[in-house]
Amino acid sequence: MTIRTLLLDAAAQSPDSVAVRWKGADRQWHVWSFSELHERARAMSEALGSLGVSAGDRVALMMENRPEWMMAYLGIVCIGATAVPVDARLHSHEVSHILRDSEAVAFVGSGKTGPLVREIMGSLKYMRSVVLADGAVQGERKESGVRLYDLDDLLEKAASGAARPDAMFDRSVPKEDDVASIIYTSGTTGRSKGAMLTHANFCAQLSALEYFQVRKDDNFLLVLPLHHAFAFTANFIVPLSAQCEISIVENLRTIPDNMRETKPTVLLAVPLLAEKMLAAIEKKLKKSAVARTLISLGLSRVVGRKVIAGLGGRLRILIVGGAASDPDVLRKWSKFGVKTLQGYGLTETAPISALAPENAIVFESVGMALPGHELRIDEPNDDGIGEIQVRGPSVMKGYFRNEAATAECFAEGGWFRTGDLGRMDDKGYVTITGRKKSLIVNREGKNIYPEEVEIAINACPHILESIVLGYHVPGEKQGEHVGAIVVADLDKIAEERNRNAASSASPMSDDEIRKLCLDEVHEAMKDLSTYKHPRRIRVRFEPLQKTNTLKVKRYLYSLDADEEA
Repeated sequence: MTIRTLLLDAAAQSPDSVAVRWKGADRQWHVWSFSELHERARAMSEALGSLGVSAGDRVALMMENRPEWMMAYLGIVCIGATAVPVDARLHSHEVSHILRDSEAVAFVGSGKTGPLVREIMGSLKYMRSVVLADGAVQGERKESGVRLYDLDDLLEKAASGAARPDAMFDRSVPKEDDVASIIYTSGTTGRSKGAMLTHANFCAQLSALEYFQVRKDDNFLLVLPLHHAFAFTANFIVPLSAQCEISIVENLRTIPDNMRETKPTVLLAVPLLAEKMLAAIEKKLKKSAVARTLISLGLSRVVGRKVIAGLGGRLRILIVGGAASDPDVLRKWSKFGVKTLQGYGLTETAPISALAPENAIVFESVGMALPGHELRIDEPNDDGIGEIQVRGPSVMKGYFRNEAATAECFAEGGWFRTGDLGRMDDKGYVTITGRKKSLIVNREGKNIYPEEVEIAINACPHILESIVLGYHVPGEKQGEHVGAIVVADLDKIAEERNRNAASSASPMSDDEIRKLCLDEVHEAMKDLSTYKHPRRIRVRFEPLQKTNTLKVKRYLYSLDADEEA
């Protein structure tokens, strides 16, 4: 089974069923059926073939959630090429690294990505073609040695060839072990790594359907970005396999309106989204004496009917993943009559490794291993806590062009080291207890490696060293914020002041030094994505404590909630 066969099966078995629904610039909802999605994917494959893309080539895909993202992805992988999904919110140097490291030969993007890719494409050794949507390219042209094309023009020219029996889509057929996606994870040293995920890896995720039922009349609401492995697998591959509808929200602010308009039955969310939606619902319920009374009498499901009606009237499943969830939030959603599941996994496992069956949910646990997969706790302590390790058909092939990192993340016997700590009960249910690594996971499910942020901070001229930590805000049970402790380089500050100022100048005050360091940190953060920026920064004047090998003793440090940058 490959992603190509999923598309072909959907087009053959449910040709007229809605595959994707979205709201256009005219403020009206539009749809593609599965047969139309198939037809457009074929045209995309033909267009890529005309640019010289062949099996095994890497093609970057950088768009906001939209039907063209799905069309482009399918067009890429259905001919055995590899898609490299890129977060549309990344900075130019981050995108540049991904495109260089993946050796991408072509780039497909929305009009919004045009200025960024044009800025960096001349420095990309392997890049031959850039295809942009939304009229960002007027006619075929060449810039910085790279050919630029308009997406609509390219598809129109490819349409006739795509309909022929010798079309690119039919000539080049992927195998199960071919790499479908290279998804980049944040790097621990500022160098992100590309996880190679095959067609077989993604298709093995469909074993999750043994844990919860998906029907042909289901409608999956797409909120999370498709470049993220969780959204891609659970919100694109699963409904494609089940041959049911995907409805794309306009943006986070329009979720309530879009739910009422599209009437979804399945919602995928990160914990922060689930919490905010619940908070908005509870705020309304507090204003109703009847609702408060019913809830106090244990009749939340009666109130839940009204709640679900306000969300389109059909919502039956909520799947939360990407970061740790508050069990109380999951429990409250469930009391309203919405089956609420929590999943666990990593990009490297395509991504779901654990999930609870919908009829055997334990809210404090992330569930059990997917069918056909294994989980184990490595070297458990006296409390049964150890590193969670995964083995099975969803585990990645390895990191692209990075054998050392690949070897480091696998234990003997093919077990993938997650870096997460947890325990497992006698029924196989896993509970996350912490992390072995210093990784910070925020409430949106974003991974932040402290070392990457520390590299940027330590480059500041008047900062000697730093440590980046996650911290919790009172009242928030799950998810972390990014904070930093920075050490001012007092010797350098004094030396510069003596050299540049009059001999009678007084030394800088502590507050002046703090302001200098804070200003430098904020300036250094401009090159990093916003979610990586420290929100709380403590400036200290003594060096950080270190081990005999000069590694900072991270366990000695934490950030108080009252220090705001």
